[in-house]
Amino acid sequence: MPHLDELTDEELIAAYEVADRSTAHLRSNFVSSLDGAVEIDGQSKSLSSDSDSRVFSTIRRLADVVLVGAGTIRDEGYTPLRLSKAAREWRTANGLAENPTLAIVSSRLELSAVNPVFQSAVRPIVVTHAASPVERREALAEVAEVLVLGEGDVDLQGVVDEFAARGMTQILCEGGPHLLGALTAADLVDELCLALAPLLAGPGSGRITAGTPTTLTRRMKLQSTLTASDDYLFFRYLREA
Repeated sequence: MPHLDELTDEELIAAYEVADRSTAHLRSNFVSSLDGAVEIDGQSKSLSSDSDSRVFSTIRRLADVVLVGAGTIRDEGYTPLRLSKAAREWRTANGLAENPTLAIVSSRLELSAVNPVFQSAVRPIVVTHAASPVERREALAEVAEVLVLGEGDVDLQGVVDEFAARGMTQILCEGGPHLLGALTAADLVDELCLALAPLLAGPGSGRITAGTPTTLTRRMKLQSTLTASDDYLFFRYLREA
């Protein structure tokens, strides 16, 4: 099993690169405890580590769009999306925009226009639906592009199609569980990157997915596994053909 600590940055990038960037690809990245907890004390950051942060940053470097639910923005205290100097230089050398675009999915638009995420390197996109509060749309339009897709719910297939039409084919979902649940129900998840933290969190926490139960299942194929000196495991699963 490859060891994360022995991989150079270029080798780690190669381990997570998508074979064909020309087609839409939705990748989801989550960390979980050994007993399935998605957070401790309300935040997934409590499950992270240096090795997890390294993989997290590598996966972000490869994205055109970082897709996040509004609840995760509020609960996790998201900071503005700006990549490191080294990551920006790598992206421009490989024909990508300096920074990915942050896209926030929200039905109720319970987001403050002064939230620090709206100071990201690229003007963020807020994705909502036609039934969302008009006055909140107008307020957020001052700090972000507001994209209305769907009538009573956000049309997630429409979101993927819209980003692909803009040339932003590589979509990275960073949470939260309800957004992953909705994407799974819509059968839009092409890849899951799962970090397994060597912790037992105990009862009380939810899973990496949440929402309305569905009978839909999607078989995934293990693409790669990495281990790290801090006993974290990193799994990469791709949609089975």
